[in-house]
Amino acid sequence: MKNPYENELKALKRSGRYRERHLSDETLLDAASNDYLGLAHLKELHTKACETLNSFSFHAPKSSMLVNGYHPIHQNFERALCEANGFEAGIVMGSGFNANIGMIESLVRKGDLLLMDESYHASGVMATRMCDARVEFFPHNDAAALEYALQKATEKRIVVAVEGIYSMSGDKLAREILEVCERHNVLIILDEAHSSGVIGENLMGILDLYRIKPTANMIKMGTLGKAYGSFGAYVLSSQHISDYLINRAKNVIYATAPSLYDTALAHHALNYIQTNTRKLKEAISARQKILKEILGLDIDGLIVPIEIGDNTRVMELQKSLKEELGVLVGAIRQPTVNRAIIRLIARLDIPVETLVCVCERFSHNRVKSHDE
Repeated sequence: MKNPYENELKALKRSGRYRERHLSDETLLDAASNDYLGLAHLKELHTKACETLNSFSFHAPKSSMLVNGYHPIHQNFERALCEANGFEAGIVMGSGFNANIGMIESLVRKGDLLLMDESYHASGVMATRMCDARVEFFPHNDAAALEYALQKATEKRIVVAVEGIYSMSGDKLAREILEVCERHNVLIILDEAHSSGVIGENLMGILDLYRIKPTANMIKMGTLGKAYGSFGAYVLSSQHISDYLINRAKNVIYATAPSLYDTALAHHALNYIQTNTRKLKEAISARQKILKEILGLDIDGLIVPIEIGDNTRVMELQKSLKEELGVLVGAIRQPTVNRAIIRLIARLDIPVETLVCVCERFSHNRVKSHDE
């Protein structure tokens, strides 16, 4: 069979939804990636990670964590994460996508109920299709809707899945959601991919922001490929939940353990964040102030969604910014978002002057705010 997906590809091109890979261009200023703190450019972290790796006799995990792949580099980082976030136990995993699939598929069993925010990441949505449980999606960040769903639920075990900061809208989890979950004594999965390292008194995420101490019912997933400038993920929880995941999560049991280099790199990034918290918070606040002054937008983190609404136009705007200002922004189309957006990331290593120019370029456009 020749070109079996030809019609599907043609349809994507007609609708302006066709995707292509492009090599990263180091001549452009990056306002598109999730390297929020600019740590992926910090050579001292790379050097320290290599020094850590060189102190051991081998540099790759070689097998599953449950065979012979669990390394002191993994253990040391897990312990540091637990101490920084106030959880009992942690497991490093391959990626955020990998962690969501493994975590949700294993935790949500037959006879359970999974309530998921409708804006939850695609990896979590995919995981729901692997569950035997009843799955419901509630309106985005709507504590009243969640309360109603929990009141009428009959299942004995209920899991709620939400994000700390949502990846496309950029808004933070409503505190009321956490309060509803606590009242109903349900398990809550917090996907902190876009909030860990960006918000909170200690830059540890949404619980840190709200000054909420983790409970036995809370499970935090964070990624290392965003604010931590590395690759991978972690799941923090009670020891009980961690023991269960080690025994049931297929991405832990059947996959090679996470990269030792990436884990060491993320550990040094965590140390950097803890050592430079005040400086990083001031830089984040400065960029949020620019967004407020020029675009009139209060952003919770560093994600700035600018609604364009047209797939072709959003690609044209991305191209013009590259050509005019030498800046790369994200051009996000359906089905990732309902309406096409420019996704501007106010990364900390973008010069303030450049961020001002980019914001002014869009000041005449309607900016999508989560307050609207």
